Amino acid sequence: MNDLWFTGLVWMDYRLAVLFTVILPLILLAWVFVEKAEAMQRLLIIYWRVASLLLITIYLMMGGHGIAFISGLAGRILIPISLWFWIDLNDEIEYQPNSPLKLIFSSWRWAITLYCVLGAIATLPFLNCVSPANFKTNFCQVWLQAPSIFKEYFHHDNDVSGLGNFGIVGLTMYIAYFCYFAFVKLNKRGRSAIKQ
Repeated sequence: MNDLWFTGLVWMDYRLAVLFTVILPLILLAWVFVEKAEAMQRLLIIYWRVASLLLITIYLMMGGHGIAFISGLAGRILIPISLWFWIDLNDEIEYQPNSPLKLIFSSWRWAITLYCVLGAIATLPFLNCVSPANFKTNFCQVWLQAPSIFKEYFHHDNDVSGLGNFGIVGLTMYIAYFCYFAFVKLNKRGRSAIKQ
């Protein structure tokens, strides 16, 4: 697997994902709570709900489920949408006085949007990895190296099939909540659906 030309790019993608989707939003979440920036707090809470799909994707990959490639792509599409869809929050953030928090928060939003869009485009050729036959090829297995290391660090004694089942349960719950939100809550309350 190490001799595939894109292995380094896959590892770079995982490193950027940790930076843009985990470390920076955690720092920002703590900062916005300290500063009591409510619009940014609400937007980051929405972000974490949506971004949990990426963690589910890691568990699906650990379990050897090809559907992980679809959930990963969906996460990369939904994250930018979740960060820019709420016009009222966007306006509140824009009208806040200039501050280091506002600058860093806005920079992160643009950076993660660019990262997700480019990442979604780059992962399109790997959608054929959903098929069990293709999933076992080196072309697809290169994506499982980082989840395997994650498993060794955090789930050393756990069976991969159990972790994969955990991912399936997580994905099922995610889809159920997403459908409820999109077809019931959002349909009734529009963009104010996040207030309750």
